[in-house]
Amino acid sequence: PAGGVMLGALGRTGGGLVRILLGAGGGNRGHAGDEPCYRQMPKVTRRQVIHSELLSGFMWFWIMWHFWHDPGSVLGHFPYPDPSEWTDEELGIPPDDEE
Repeated sequence: PAGGVMLGALGRTGGGLVRILLGAGGGNRGHAGDEPCYRQMPKVTRRQVIHSELLSGFMWFWIMWHFWHDPGSVLGHFPYPDPSEWTDEELGIPPDDEE
């Protein structure tokens, strides 16, 4: 149930993002103004700024939420090895008596 709600919300957000990226009815793809931008910064509308801020805020919330609630997915599900227990042979170091 909760997954379906989240997928529905992501679908609505993704649909809006697709409309923004495709220009929502205009032939000018990805630019807010009428002229194409060659070697210039594109004109960004207030709506695009708000959408980008919301999307990046949600992204960081998602990352931090999962890092806090499931740190094993980032840090790993294994005990950290103790390097002092490794032998010279395991590390590829030749014996001292070899020249």
